[in-house]
Amino acid sequence: MEYNQLGRTGLFVSELCLGTMTLGGNTDAGMWSAVGAVAQDEANQLIARALASGINFIDTADIYSFGQSERMTGAALKALGVKRSDIILATKTGGVTGTGPNDKGASRGHIMDSVQKSLERLQVDHIDLLQIHASDPVTPVEETLRALDDLTRQGLVRYVGVSNWAAGKLGKSLGLSEALHATRFETLQAYYSIAGRDVERELIPLAREEKMGLLVWSPLAGGLLTGKFGPGAAAESDARRSTFDFPPVDRDLAWKCVAAMRDMATQHAVSVSRIALAWLLAKPDVTSVIIGVKRLAQLTDNLGATDVVLTAEELAHLDAISAMPPHYPGWMIDHQDAERFPQPFTFTAQN
Repeated sequence: MEYNQLGRTGLFVSELCLGTMTLGGNTDAGMWSAVGAVAQDEANQLIARALASGINFIDTADIYSFGQSERMTGAALKALGVKRSDIILATKTGGVTGTGPNDKGASRGHIMDSVQKSLERLQVDHIDLLQIHASDPVTPVEETLRALDDLTRQGLVRYVGVSNWAAGKLGKSLGLSEALHATRFETLQAYYSIAGRDVERELIPLAREEKMGLLVWSPLAGGLLTGKFGPGAAAESDARRSTFDFPPVDRDLAWKCVAAMRDMATQHAVSVSRIALAWLLAKPDVTSVIIGVKRLAQLTDNLGATDVVLTAEELAHLDAISAMPPHYPGWMIDHQDAERFPQPFTFTAQN
């Protein structure tokens, strides 16, 4: 297991992060039932195995199974006797947590209330990384930033990040943080997979320029890239994609990627999942890849991705197969940037 610097901060997190969205779902939990119904004993085993493998980074959210995921994560860490300083604990706020008009969004009121509840559920006195989970079209960005700044000054939150924001709004927030002398977003959590590379268009260039950490969610496209789906594959009856078809993916592209990865998986004697994860781990802009599992066997297999080293030729082949079509202004920028690259200069002495 390797450890990467979390954005500009002094923290180092494992290249794989344990996601806990599968914890706590039950028959009465709506969509969360389809995502996962991992019980407490199983959660304890998963977290123990992840920590034993070198993972020091756990990601959850207040909306996962209506707060049950946070409760179970906190209970597991307590039962396992995990030293608080040995774990980087991340959670998220901004989603719908109740039926009231203020039980959602990135307002000061909802952020402050949700953090207190998350701390109670997680049984900790601080959150290492608090992430705004959704783009709130109502609350001014300044209000959100001020609230996050107050939380960091109070010591309840140490760093802040954002998830699922557009590049324009994220760039604006970074400028406002500097102008307001307020805590800024240090991380971006975004959907990224070999079958969904949209983040490369504007968000990754922005994160690279601003030295933000990139945390990847759904690296296997909700299970679509495990090799269990597609032509000639029979999905497991309890596979998430069978009942919860998310995130949206271009199936034709996905099957091409799976076919290519299946060939590589055979050559490396590993699963298709490991190839998909290894492709992401090889990306220099990726800080940590979040893996969400329901069983120890899945976790063990995903952990093995850290040992898979794809050759430059294999990476180039996968990049070519999964390449996105040209887009504007990207193709125009690439064309014009080519004129600015340093050109060879030859000096000829004059007599």
